[in-house]
Amino acid sequence: MTTALVRALGDLAHRAVHPAGCGPRACPTPSVLAERDDGTVVRSGPVVAKAHAAGTDTTALAARLRLAAGPGQEGVLLAPLSAAPGAHLTELHGRPVTLWPHGEPVDPGDPDTAPWEEAGALLARLHRTGVRGPLPAMHGPVKAALAVARMRAARPGGPAVAPVLAAWHGLPGWARGETAPPAGRGTYLCHGDLHLGQLVRHPAPHGAWLLIDVDDAGLGDPAWDLARPAAWYAAGLLPPDVWLRFLDAYRAGGGPAVPADGDPWPALDVPARALTVQTAALAWAKSAAEDRAPDEVEQVMIDACARIATLPPELAAERTS
Repeated sequence: MTTALVRALGDLAHRAVHPAGCGPRACPTPSVLAERDDGTVVRSGPVVAKAHAAGTDTTALAARLRLAAGPGQEGVLLAPLSAAPGAHLTELHGRPVTLWPHGEPVDPGDPDTAPWEEAGALLARLHRTGVRGPLPAMHGPVKAALAVARMRAARPGGPAVAPVLAAWHGLPGWARGETAPPAGRGTYLCHGDLHLGQLVRHPAPHGAWLLIDVDDAGLGDPAWDLARPAAWYAAGLLPPDVWLRFLDAYRAGGGPAVPADGDPWPALDVPARALTVQTAALAWAKSAAEDRAPDEVEQVMIDACARIATLPPELAAERTS
């Protein structure tokens, strides 16, 4: 089924590029950009076809696609292409499928050119967007809960499980996806899964940076979109100067997740803890699936959970209740 799906995605992307066929010149073979349970992505020239996860809520996905294609997101979100006549969503092999223009991704081999300032500025613009029409909740807390469940299923025992679960249970219910966000914090438009892999240049290769992948976008606490880089910074994986470049760009753009000046951590503490747990849980599950010990970076995040687990539970209860 996977091979058939990849072939069908390549055919769909190819038809979007050459609706009348290639003519006398042969076209390049479509290439697989990603092949995971949560998304299979195939490129044909300037078009990318994505099969979303099986069981995706297509009503919610359609609302997210309308958001990305609608007014107000120019220069912020990459807009989808028509996957079917009059629609941005179609289906192949029982999976919802979307089409997108190809963008140039961040170069993982050149960290000095990573667009941290651009990411901060884009997030600020996204968070300040006025919401038109109904939107689902962003998936941030839900993704953290799924990561913990995946860890439990993949490797229920071992030295990482106890500290990760202790850090998890020390979080307030809204950060575990069990209750609504604090009053006034759940009404902002959020990306829901921000990391550098969610930025591309479009038009490729030298266009403006845009955010991609709206699968987790929706209404929520904007601090969640800053939580992954905040967690990396707290764990020592993101240098302080890089963190400040990102944070300063976000603040310069009027982002509402943190105060305009002063200590940002009261707003970021709980989401950053949750993303630390999510990252550590996925690391433990991945290492189990590959029958190996966690690598150095994965172990850093697991160790960070051990430190978090020693802190008073729900340290920020006063400001989040």
